[in-house]
Amino acid sequence: MAQQAPIQYFRPYNQKGINVFETTKEDTVGFTGFKFRIGAGFTQGFQNFTHKNSKARAIVVDGLSTYIEAAPGSFVFYNRTDATQTPITGTFVDNPNVYGGVIYTPTTGAPRYLTNSNQLYEMAAGFPLAQANLNFDVQLADGVKLNLISYMSSHHHNEFWVKGGYLQIDKVGFMNSEFMNNLWKNLTLKVGHMEVNYGDAHFRRSDGGHTLQNPFVENNIMDAFSTEIGGELYWQKNGILLMFGYTDGEIQGNVTKPNDRSPNLYGKAAFDKQINEDLRLRLSGSILTTKSSVRNTIYGGDRTGSNYQFVMDNTAATVTGNFTSGRFNPGLTDNLTAFMFNPFVKFKGFELFGTYEVANGSTPVENGEIIPNTGPALPKQNRRKATQIAIDLLYRFGGQEQFYVGGKYNKVDATIALGQATNPSYVFQGDRFDVSIDRTAFGAGWFITPSVLFKAEYVMQNYTDFPGLWKNKSTSSTGFDDSSILAGGKFNGFVIQGAISF
Repeated sequence: MAQQAPIQYFRPYNQKGINVFETTKEDTVGFTGFKFRIGAGFTQGFQNFTHKNSKARAIVVDGLSTYIEAAPGSFVFYNRTDATQTPITGTFVDNPNVYGGVIYTPTTGAPRYLTNSNQLYEMAAGFPLAQANLNFDVQLADGVKLNLISYMSSHHHNEFWVKGGYLQIDKVGFMNSEFMNNLWKNLTLKVGHMEVNYGDAHFRRSDGGHTLQNPFVENNIMDAFSTEIGGELYWQKNGILLMFGYTDGEIQGNVTKPNDRSPNLYGKAAFDKQINEDLRLRLSGSILTTKSSVRNTIYGGDRTGSNYQFVMDNTAATVTGNFTSGRFNPGLTDNLTAFMFNPFVKFKGFELFGTYEVANGSTPVENGEIIPNTGPALPKQNRRKATQIAIDLLYRFGGQEQFYVGGKYNKVDATIALGQATNPSYVFQGDRFDVSIDRTAFGAGWFITPSVLFKAEYVMQNYTDFPGLWKNKSTSSTGFDDSSILAGGKFNGFVIQGAISF
């Protein structure tokens, strides 16, 4: 028990932390001096997926030339810079010895061995890389604590990597001021390099080895999560919460490019009430905005990775290089404004958690911040939009609600920009396409103990309107024919996970 000391205003990592959002102002732990608490999170999964991209054209490289299929599955190729789409003479066939390999035999000369860059990863049932977190919680003074979390193993950073740390102040007795003590009865201050409290979905997401509080295996398709340097001030009373946050808008500290950086401002209002013994209601609304950013990562800040390994990735995928499998980043890294609304209802064992999210933003090149070497600056483009809905429906049962079953539906509609070029010698703001992704998942879980969860999920995900053929102008204004690996994409399968958090 020396490593499990009670900490004031603490959000548990185990089953007791489920459906706990921000820490409350309830002072339930008496201060008896300095405390140091060690915790951890471990997750091991087993997955079995199948995936396909029926509308993606094969793309193969032969020396300095790149060929693209005339139609998906046709194995008739033309040079993708050839506007006439004249077929290449010779024959193209599958290479039986190389998955995704193509053998090109010209009319004269020896056969050439190529690889299809749009060939999806060859998968079979197996165990993805285990993930692990290390948690330190320290009681420094009465109402003052420190939180530090590190990733010991993850799909993105396999090495030991610090997630972040923050100081939380719920009491200010160290100021020796009765006025401040009374004022602080409803206030909480968090400062540090910490998880941005935008929306409520991040309280239920899987985070590296800590997956025990996510009733499903994977996070939302558009996963709003980032760690940034700044502070958050909370006011809480009678179930009402108001929060204002200010960060530097970057996943790391940054002192360069002052004209390209603006603070990240965000806020939250929530009402959370236990209506009676059986019914609890919570409704929250959040807003996040930054006028300009070198690279805002609210939709790409996860340094651990997806729990669907290698789905919809090509044959060259690696664990660290392709850590967001099954997720979608709309690429809104600059001039961003996002809203998220989260209703939560718990009636006896029934539980509903919803997400409705709208994000508008762009990239620096779309925002007119990249100046060409010759000619005038490009005009500022209208911001692109991404919309997400997600609904979790669960039924928890058992004496301690140690069992649950449920389903989840998640859909994203977004406008993407493909083929952007940011080299000042050639600047292009991209071609825009409206796409959508939807996911349906069914899951069940068993808390063997409050710190040990066994869960399973079956999932189906579909990709719609990703272009099977488009003119990629990332290298020149004439462009070349290209095909998205996600065109006609879909995957399905199951994942089983064992999770430990304490």
